[in-house]
Amino acid sequence: MPDSSNITVIGSVNTDMVVKGKRLPGPGETVAGGQFVLAGGGKGANQAVAAARLGARVTLVAKVGHDMFGDQAVAQFQREGIVTDGVIRDPDHATGVALILVDEKGENLISVASGANHALRPEEVEQAASLIQSADVVMFQLEIPTDCAGRGAEIAARAGVPVILNPAPASPLDESILRHVTYLTPNETEAEGLTGVAVRDEASARTAAKKLQDLGVRHVIITLGPKGALAACPEGMQIVPSVPVQAVDTTAAGDAFNGGLACAVAAGKPLFEAVRQANLVAALSVTRLGAQPSLPTAEELRRFTGSK
Repeated sequence: MPDSSNITVIGSVNTDMVVKGKRLPGPGETVAGGQFVLAGGGKGANQAVAAARLGARVTLVAKVGHDMFGDQAVAQFQREGIVTDGVIRDPDHATGVALILVDEKGENLISVASGANHALRPEEVEQAASLIQSADVVMFQLEIPTDCAGRGAEIAARAGVPVILNPAPASPLDESILRHVTYLTPNETEAEGLTGVAVRDEASARTAAKKLQDLGVRHVIITLGPKGALAACPEGMQIVPSVPVQAVDTTAAGDAFNGGLACAVAAGKPLFEAVRQANLVAALSVTRLGAQPSLPTAEELRRFTGSK
Protein backbone atom coordinates (compact mmCIF):
# COMPACT_ATOMS: atom_id res chain seq x y z
CA MET A 1 0.00 0.00 0.00
CA PRO A 2 2.01 2.98 -1.18
CA ASP A 3 1.43 6.27 0.56
CA SER A 4 0.58 7.76 -2.85
CA SER A 5 -2.72 5.85 -3.00
CA ASN A 6 -5.49 8.41 -3.38
CA ILE A 7 -8.92 7.35 -2.07
CA THR A 8 -12.09 9.43 -1.98
CA VAL A 9 -14.81 8.28 0.43
CA ILE A 10 -18.37 9.58 0.09
CA GLY A 11 -20.48 8.62 3.05
CA SER A 12 -21.80 9.12 6.55
CA VAL A 13 -20.39 10.65 9.72
CA ASN A 14 -21.78 9.73 13.15
CA THR A 15 -20.85 10.08 16.78
CA ASP A 16 -20.98 6.62 18.37
CA MET A 17 -22.16 6.18 21.95
CA VAL A 18 -21.16 2.65 22.90
CA VAL A 19 -22.11 0.63 25.99
CA LYS A 20 -20.36 -2.73 26.39
CA GLY A 21 -22.11 -5.05 28.84
CA LYS A 22 -22.27 -8.71 29.75
CA ARG A 23 -25.23 -9.29 27.44
CA LEU A 24 -27.66 -7.44 25.20
CA PRO A 25 -30.96 -6.39 26.85
CA GLY A 26 -34.31 -7.64 25.64
CA PRO A 27 -37.32 -5.37 25.03
CA GLY A 28 -38.13 -3.33 28.13
CA GLU A 29 -35.09 -4.70 30.00
CA THR A 30 -32.22 -2.78 31.63
CA VAL A 31 -28.78 -4.41 31.88
CA ALA A 32 -26.57 -2.51 34.33
CA GLY A 33 -22.82 -2.50 34.82
CA GLY A 34 -21.65 -1.63 31.30
CA GLN A 35 -18.59 0.22 30.05
CA PHE A 36 -19.20 3.47 28.09
CA VAL A 37 -17.17 4.74 25.14
CA LEU A 38 -17.81 7.91 23.07
CA ALA A 39 -16.11 7.79 19.67
CA GLY A 40 -16.33 8.84 16.06
CA GLY A 41 -18.33 6.57 13.78
CA GLY A 42 -20.49 6.33 10.69
CA LYS A 43 -19.63 3.95 7.88
CA GLY A 44 -18.20 6.65 5.63
CA ALA A 45 -16.05 8.14 8.37
CA ASN A 46 -14.94 4.72 9.61
CA GLN A 47 -13.85 3.61 6.15
CA ALA A 48 -12.04 6.90 5.56
CA VAL A 49 -10.15 6.57 8.86
CA ALA A 50 -9.38 2.90 8.14
CA ALA A 51 -7.80 3.75 4.79
CA ALA A 52 -5.92 6.78 6.16
CA ARG A 53 -4.37 4.78 9.00
CA LEU A 54 -3.21 2.19 6.48
CA GLY A 55 -1.24 4.84 4.61
CA ALA A 56 -3.56 6.17 1.89
CA ARG A 57 -4.22 9.82 1.13
CA VAL A 58 -7.94 10.06 1.87
CA THR A 59 -10.48 12.74 0.98
CA LEU A 60 -13.90 12.62 2.65
CA VAL A 61 -17.13 13.95 1.12
CA ALA A 62 -19.84 14.09 3.78
CA LYS A 63 -22.26 16.33 5.66
CA VAL A 64 -22.24 17.10 9.41
CA GLY A 65 -24.13 19.52 11.60
CA HIS A 66 -23.07 22.92 12.92
CA ASP A 67 -22.81 21.42 16.41
CA MET A 68 -20.35 20.05 18.93
CA PHE A 69 -20.28 16.58 17.39
CA GLY A 70 -19.64 18.06 13.94
CA ASP A 71 -16.74 20.14 15.31
CA GLN A 72 -15.26 17.09 16.99
CA ALA A 73 -15.62 14.96 13.85
CA VAL A 74 -13.89 17.45 11.55
CA ALA A 75 -11.08 17.99 14.05
CA GLN A 76 -10.57 14.23 14.35
CA PHE A 77 -10.45 13.78 10.56
CA GLN A 78 -7.79 16.44 10.34
CA ARG A 79 -5.75 14.73 13.06
CA GLU A 80 -5.99 11.52 11.02
CA GLY A 81 -4.61 13.37 7.99
CA ILE A 82 -7.90 13.15 6.07
CA VAL A 83 -8.62 15.96 3.60
CA THR A 84 -11.87 17.61 4.71
CA ASP A 85 -12.46 19.97 1.76
CA GLY A 86 -15.56 17.93 0.87
CA VAL A 87 -17.13 17.95 4.35
CA ILE A 88 -20.20 20.21 4.36
CA ARG A 89 -21.48 21.89 7.53
CA ASP A 90 -25.31 21.88 7.67
CA PRO A 91 -26.96 24.52 9.90
CA ASP A 92 -30.36 22.81 9.78
CA HIS A 93 -29.55 19.19 10.72
CA ALA A 94 -27.65 17.65 13.61
CA THR A 95 -24.60 15.47 13.12
CA GLY A 96 -25.59 11.80 12.96
CA VAL A 97 -25.60 9.79 16.18
CA ALA A 98 -25.43 6.01 16.71
CA LEU A 99 -26.38 4.28 19.98
CA ILE A 100 -24.53 0.95 20.17
CA LEU A 101 -24.88 -1.91 22.65
CA VAL A 102 -22.18 -4.60 22.66
CA ASP A 103 -22.15 -7.88 24.61
CA GLU A 104 -19.16 -9.83 25.94
CA LYS A 105 -19.06 -11.96 22.75
CA GLY A 106 -18.71 -8.88 20.57
CA GLU A 107 -22.24 -9.00 19.13
CA ASN A 108 -24.05 -5.67 18.89
CA LEU A 109 -27.33 -3.80 18.51
CA ILE A 110 -27.27 -0.36 16.83
CA SER A 111 -29.83 2.44 16.54
CA VAL A 112 -28.97 5.44 14.34
CA ALA A 113 -30.31 9.00 14.12
CA SER A 114 -29.02 9.94 10.65
CA GLY A 115 -29.31 13.72 10.93
CA ALA A 116 -27.14 15.57 8.39
CA ASN A 117 -26.17 12.34 6.62
CA HIS A 118 -29.62 12.06 5.04
CA ALA A 119 -29.57 15.75 4.09
CA LEU A 120 -26.73 15.18 1.60
CA ARG A 121 -27.94 15.94 -1.94
CA PRO A 122 -26.82 14.64 -5.38
CA GLU A 123 -25.95 18.17 -6.50
CA GLU A 124 -23.55 18.44 -3.54
CA VAL A 125 -21.90 15.21 -4.68
CA GLU A 126 -21.62 16.72 -8.18
CA GLN A 127 -19.80 19.69 -6.67
CA ALA A 128 -17.16 17.21 -5.47
CA ALA A 129 -16.66 15.80 -8.98
CA SER A 130 -12.99 16.82 -9.12
CA LEU A 131 -12.32 14.93 -5.86
CA ILE A 132 -13.96 11.84 -7.37
CA GLN A 133 -12.29 12.03 -10.77
CA SER A 134 -8.78 12.48 -9.34
CA ALA A 135 -8.97 9.43 -7.04
CA ASP A 136 -7.44 5.99 -7.55
CA VAL A 137 -10.54 4.48 -5.88
CA VAL A 138 -13.89 5.93 -4.78
CA MET A 139 -15.83 4.25 -1.97
CA PHE A 140 -19.50 4.56 -0.98
CA GLN A 141 -21.93 3.11 1.56
CA LEU A 142 -25.70 3.49 2.02
CA GLU A 143 -25.98 5.61 5.17
CA ILE A 144 -26.39 8.52 2.78
CA PRO A 145 -29.27 8.83 0.28
CA THR A 146 -29.04 6.19 -2.44
CA ASP A 147 -29.26 8.79 -5.20
CA CYS A 148 -26.11 10.44 -3.83
CA ALA A 149 -24.20 7.17 -4.02
CA GLY A 150 -25.59 6.56 -7.48
CA ARG A 151 -24.58 9.99 -8.77
CA GLY A 152 -21.10 9.68 -7.33
CA ALA A 153 -20.64 6.20 -8.78
CA GLU A 154 -21.70 7.47 -12.20
CA ILE A 155 -19.18 10.33 -12.08
CA ALA A 156 -16.42 7.92 -11.04
CA ALA A 157 -17.28 5.30 -13.66
CA ARG A 158 -17.30 7.87 -16.47
CA ALA A 159 -13.82 8.98 -15.36
CA GLY A 160 -12.57 5.38 -15.27
CA VAL A 161 -12.15 5.40 -11.49
CA PRO A 162 -12.87 2.06 -9.74
CA VAL A 163 -15.94 2.18 -7.48
CA ILE A 164 -16.30 0.22 -4.24
CA LEU A 165 -19.87 0.10 -2.94
CA ASN A 166 -20.49 -1.33 0.50
CA PRO A 167 -24.31 -1.76 0.38
CA ALA A 168 -24.81 -1.23 4.10
CA PRO A 169 -27.25 -0.90 5.64
CA ALA A 170 -29.25 -3.17 3.34
CA SER A 171 -31.25 -1.15 0.84
CA PRO A 172 -32.79 -1.80 -2.60
CA LEU A 173 -30.46 -0.78 -5.43
CA ASP A 174 -31.43 -0.02 -8.99
CA GLU A 175 -29.52 -1.93 -11.68
CA SER A 176 -28.41 1.41 -13.14
CA ILE A 177 -26.35 1.99 -9.98
CA LEU A 178 -24.91 -1.52 -9.91
CA ARG A 179 -23.64 -1.16 -13.48
CA HIS A 180 -21.27 1.58 -12.27
CA VAL A 181 -19.90 -0.52 -9.38
CA THR A 182 -16.52 -2.22 -9.78
CA TYR A 183 -16.43 -3.92 -6.36
CA LEU A 184 -19.60 -4.72 -4.39
CA THR A 185 -19.07 -5.81 -0.77
CA PRO A 186 -22.31 -7.03 0.87
CA ASN A 187 -22.46 -9.23 3.95
CA GLU A 188 -24.77 -12.27 3.97
CA THR A 189 -27.89 -10.29 4.91
CA GLU A 190 -27.22 -7.56 2.35
CA ALA A 191 -26.50 -10.11 -0.38
CA GLU A 192 -29.84 -11.77 0.33
CA GLY A 193 -31.62 -8.43 0.18
CA LEU A 194 -30.09 -7.65 -3.22
CA THR A 195 -30.60 -11.09 -4.80
CA GLY A 196 -33.36 -12.90 -2.91
CA VAL A 197 -30.90 -15.73 -2.24
CA ALA A 198 -30.60 -16.72 1.45
CA VAL A 199 -26.83 -16.88 1.99
CA ARG A 200 -26.25 -19.71 4.46
CA ASP A 201 -23.17 -21.49 3.11
CA GLU A 202 -20.57 -21.37 0.33
CA ALA A 203 -22.94 -22.76 -2.31
CA SER A 204 -25.63 -20.14 -1.66
CA ALA A 205 -22.99 -17.39 -1.49
CA ARG A 206 -21.77 -18.46 -4.94
CA THR A 207 -25.33 -18.34 -6.28
CA ALA A 208 -25.87 -14.83 -4.87
CA ALA A 209 -22.51 -13.62 -6.23
CA LYS A 210 -23.33 -14.93 -9.71
CA LYS A 211 -26.68 -13.10 -9.66
CA LEU A 212 -24.92 -9.86 -8.75
CA GLN A 213 -22.37 -10.36 -11.51
CA ASP A 214 -25.22 -10.90 -13.95
CA LEU A 215 -26.51 -7.45 -12.95
CA GLY A 216 -23.26 -5.92 -14.16
CA VAL A 217 -20.96 -5.92 -11.12
CA ARG A 218 -17.51 -7.12 -12.17
CA HIS A 219 -16.20 -8.04 -8.70
CA VAL A 220 -18.43 -9.27 -5.85
CA ILE A 221 -17.08 -9.90 -2.34
CA ILE A 222 -19.61 -11.37 0.10
CA THR A 223 -18.25 -11.10 3.63
CA LEU A 224 -19.02 -14.14 5.79
CA GLY A 225 -17.87 -13.06 9.25
CA PRO A 226 -15.39 -15.46 10.87
CA LYS A 227 -15.59 -17.71 7.78
CA GLY A 228 -13.87 -15.05 5.67
CA ALA A 229 -15.26 -13.85 2.36
CA LEU A 230 -16.35 -15.23 -0.99
CA ALA A 231 -14.54 -13.29 -3.71
CA ALA A 232 -15.91 -13.47 -7.26
CA CYS A 233 -14.42 -12.02 -10.44
CA PRO A 234 -14.69 -12.93 -14.14
CA GLU A 235 -11.83 -15.41 -13.70
CA GLY A 236 -13.61 -17.38 -10.95
CA MET A 237 -14.71 -17.51 -7.31
CA GLN A 238 -13.05 -18.66 -4.12
CA ILE A 239 -13.44 -18.44 -0.36
CA VAL A 240 -10.71 -16.30 1.16
CA PRO A 241 -10.48 -17.47 4.79
CA SER A 242 -10.40 -15.11 7.73
CA VAL A 243 -7.90 -15.14 10.59
CA PRO A 244 -9.17 -16.61 13.88
CA VAL A 245 -9.12 -14.09 16.74
CA GLN A 246 -10.93 -13.53 20.04
CA ALA A 247 -13.58 -10.96 19.13
CA VAL A 248 -14.18 -8.10 21.56
CA ASP A 249 -16.41 -5.85 19.40
CA THR A 250 -17.51 -6.44 15.80
CA THR A 251 -18.98 -2.94 15.36
CA ALA A 252 -16.61 -1.66 12.64
CA ALA A 253 -15.41 -4.97 11.18
CA GLY A 254 -17.09 -4.33 7.84
CA ASP A 255 -15.69 -0.81 7.67
CA ALA A 256 -12.19 -2.07 8.48
CA PHE A 257 -12.59 -4.67 5.73
CA ASN A 258 -13.65 -2.07 3.17
CA GLY A 259 -10.90 0.36 4.12
CA GLY A 260 -8.33 -2.42 3.77
CA LEU A 261 -9.83 -3.49 0.46
CA ALA A 262 -9.75 0.07 -0.92
CA CYS A 263 -6.08 0.44 -0.04
CA ALA A 264 -5.21 -2.87 -1.66
CA VAL A 265 -7.19 -2.06 -4.81
CA ALA A 266 -5.60 1.40 -5.03
CA ALA A 267 -2.20 -0.28 -4.75
CA GLY A 268 -3.04 -2.49 -7.73
CA LYS A 269 -3.32 -5.80 -5.91
CA PRO A 270 -5.33 -8.59 -7.60
CA LEU A 271 -8.73 -9.43 -6.11
CA PHE A 272 -7.95 -12.47 -3.98
CA GLU A 273 -4.81 -10.87 -2.52
CA ALA A 274 -6.76 -7.66 -1.84
CA VAL A 275 -9.46 -9.62 0.00
CA ARG A 276 -6.83 -11.44 2.07
CA GLN A 277 -5.47 -8.08 3.18
CA ALA A 278 -8.97 -6.80 3.95
CA ASN A 279 -9.66 -9.90 6.07
CA LEU A 280 -6.53 -9.23 8.13
CA VAL A 281 -7.53 -5.60 8.77
CA ALA A 282 -11.03 -6.70 9.83
CA ALA A 283 -9.71 -9.47 12.09
CA LEU A 284 -7.40 -7.08 13.93
CA SER A 285 -10.18 -4.51 14.34
CA VAL A 286 -12.57 -6.87 16.17
CA THR A 287 -10.01 -7.44 18.93
CA ARG A 288 -10.66 -3.87 20.14
CA LEU A 289 -13.66 -1.92 21.49
CA GLY A 290 -15.25 0.87 19.50
CA ALA A 291 -15.54 1.79 15.84
CA GLN A 292 -12.74 4.20 14.89
CA PRO A 293 -10.62 3.36 17.97
CA SER A 294 -10.46 -0.24 16.71
CA LEU A 295 -9.05 0.60 13.26
CA PRO A 296 -5.37 -0.37 12.92
CA THR A 297 -2.43 1.57 11.56
CA ALA A 298 -0.18 0.17 8.85
CA GLU A 299 2.49 -0.66 11.44
CA GLU A 300 -0.01 -2.47 13.69
CA LEU A 301 -1.19 -4.46 10.68
CA ARG A 302 2.39 -5.43 9.79
CA ARG A 303 3.01 -6.69 13.32
CA PHE A 304 -0.32 -8.57 13.35
CA THR A 305 0.34 -10.13 9.95
CA GLY A 306 3.79 -11.22 11.07
CA SER A 307 2.32 -12.98 14.12
CA LYS A 308 -0.15 -15.02 12.04
